[in-house]
Amino acid sequence: MEEERERFFSRLATIAGIQPMPSISNWILLQVDRPSDVARKVNRRLSPGTVSVPRNVAGAVRVSVKDPKTNEVLFHCLRDLFRAQKLRLTSESAATAGV
Repeated sequence: MEEERERFFSRLATIAGIQPMPSISNWILLQVDRPSDVARKVNRRLSPGTVSVPRNVAGAVRVSVKDPKTNEVLFHCLRDLFRAQKLRLTSESAATAGV
């Protein structure tokens, strides 16, 4: 499980807008903007409870480390979500700049 956690951590670190925090357990904390929105969107796309918002950690969500296949599904969901958010923000910036 430790090898998979390290592999998954490295994959998550490649997503712009996500900053994984080191963990020694079977879960990883991810620093993100608007954690409640991130958790809600991922849980709707995958299944309830896939991503949770910890009570005492501001600006973070928590993901469980599972088997490689399940982790890749979550990775792709997060990557697509943050890619879409980045594109939306870029479009909004261009619109306000009059481009």
